[in-house]
Amino acid sequence: MQAIIFSAGLGTRFKPWTDKHPKALAPVNGKPLLQRNIEYLQQYGVYDVIVNVHHFAGQIENAIEANNGWGSSVQVSDERDVVLETGGGLLKAQPLFNPGQRFLSCNVDILTDLDIHKLLAFHEAEKALVSFGVTGRKSSRNLLFDKNGRLCGWRNNSAGEEKIPVKGIPADELTAMAYSCVVVFEYDIFRLMKEKGFTGKFSLIDVYLSLAADHRIMGYDHTGDRLVDVGKPESVAVAEALFA
Repeated sequence: MQAIIFSAGLGTRFKPWTDKHPKALAPVNGKPLLQRNIEYLQQYGVYDVIVNVHHFAGQIENAIEANNGWGSSVQVSDERDVVLETGGGLLKAQPLFNPGQRFLSCNVDILTDLDIHKLLAFHEAEKALVSFGVTGRKSSRNLLFDKNGRLCGWRNNSAGEEKIPVKGIPADELTAMAYSCVVVFEYDIFRLMKEKGFTGKFSLIDVYLSLAADHRIMGYDHTGDRLVDVGKPESVAVAEALFA
């Protein structure tokens, strides 16, 4: 199985480190975030990895080469010209994926011990197009699910904005969960993104919402697992306390 680690972000919340380095190489207990995610995937037998790059792309490429991919086969999807967000980054990387085969994605700045074997078993049992980890942690933005764990909508808690493409379910029956950024995709996601007209820069959340009414987009609740969003310098200490 292949996986893509989204590593192209500017890391604006992670200054001053990202004034001179990509966030993907920020160390947590001496190991760069990228290495930690590569080793996380290795625990589940995933050694074929794609990494997208933009901000200080050369530093990431040099680190991959110098460390022989930390034991994995690593291909680079080059976004030097323009950063494409998660959805655009995935679509650009399509030529690097094995045609027709299921794959994974994760974000370089998320550290978790979500059990990917359990996520894959859930995905297969649900016969889903996309399945991703979610937890009940507090978040400024939530995905909304029905009682069976199927995605129905999205909410921005700060702005009070909601998008609910799946109709017919009362709002008080939807459960708000936080996105963990570890995702299983069926390869057909590429065809569907193109059919929906997605091009250039766009978010995977927009893809999920555009497909939710007609396809099974499922949330796997792994509340209780370790998870840290290493989005700001002060979150490094939290990550270091949880991940040796």
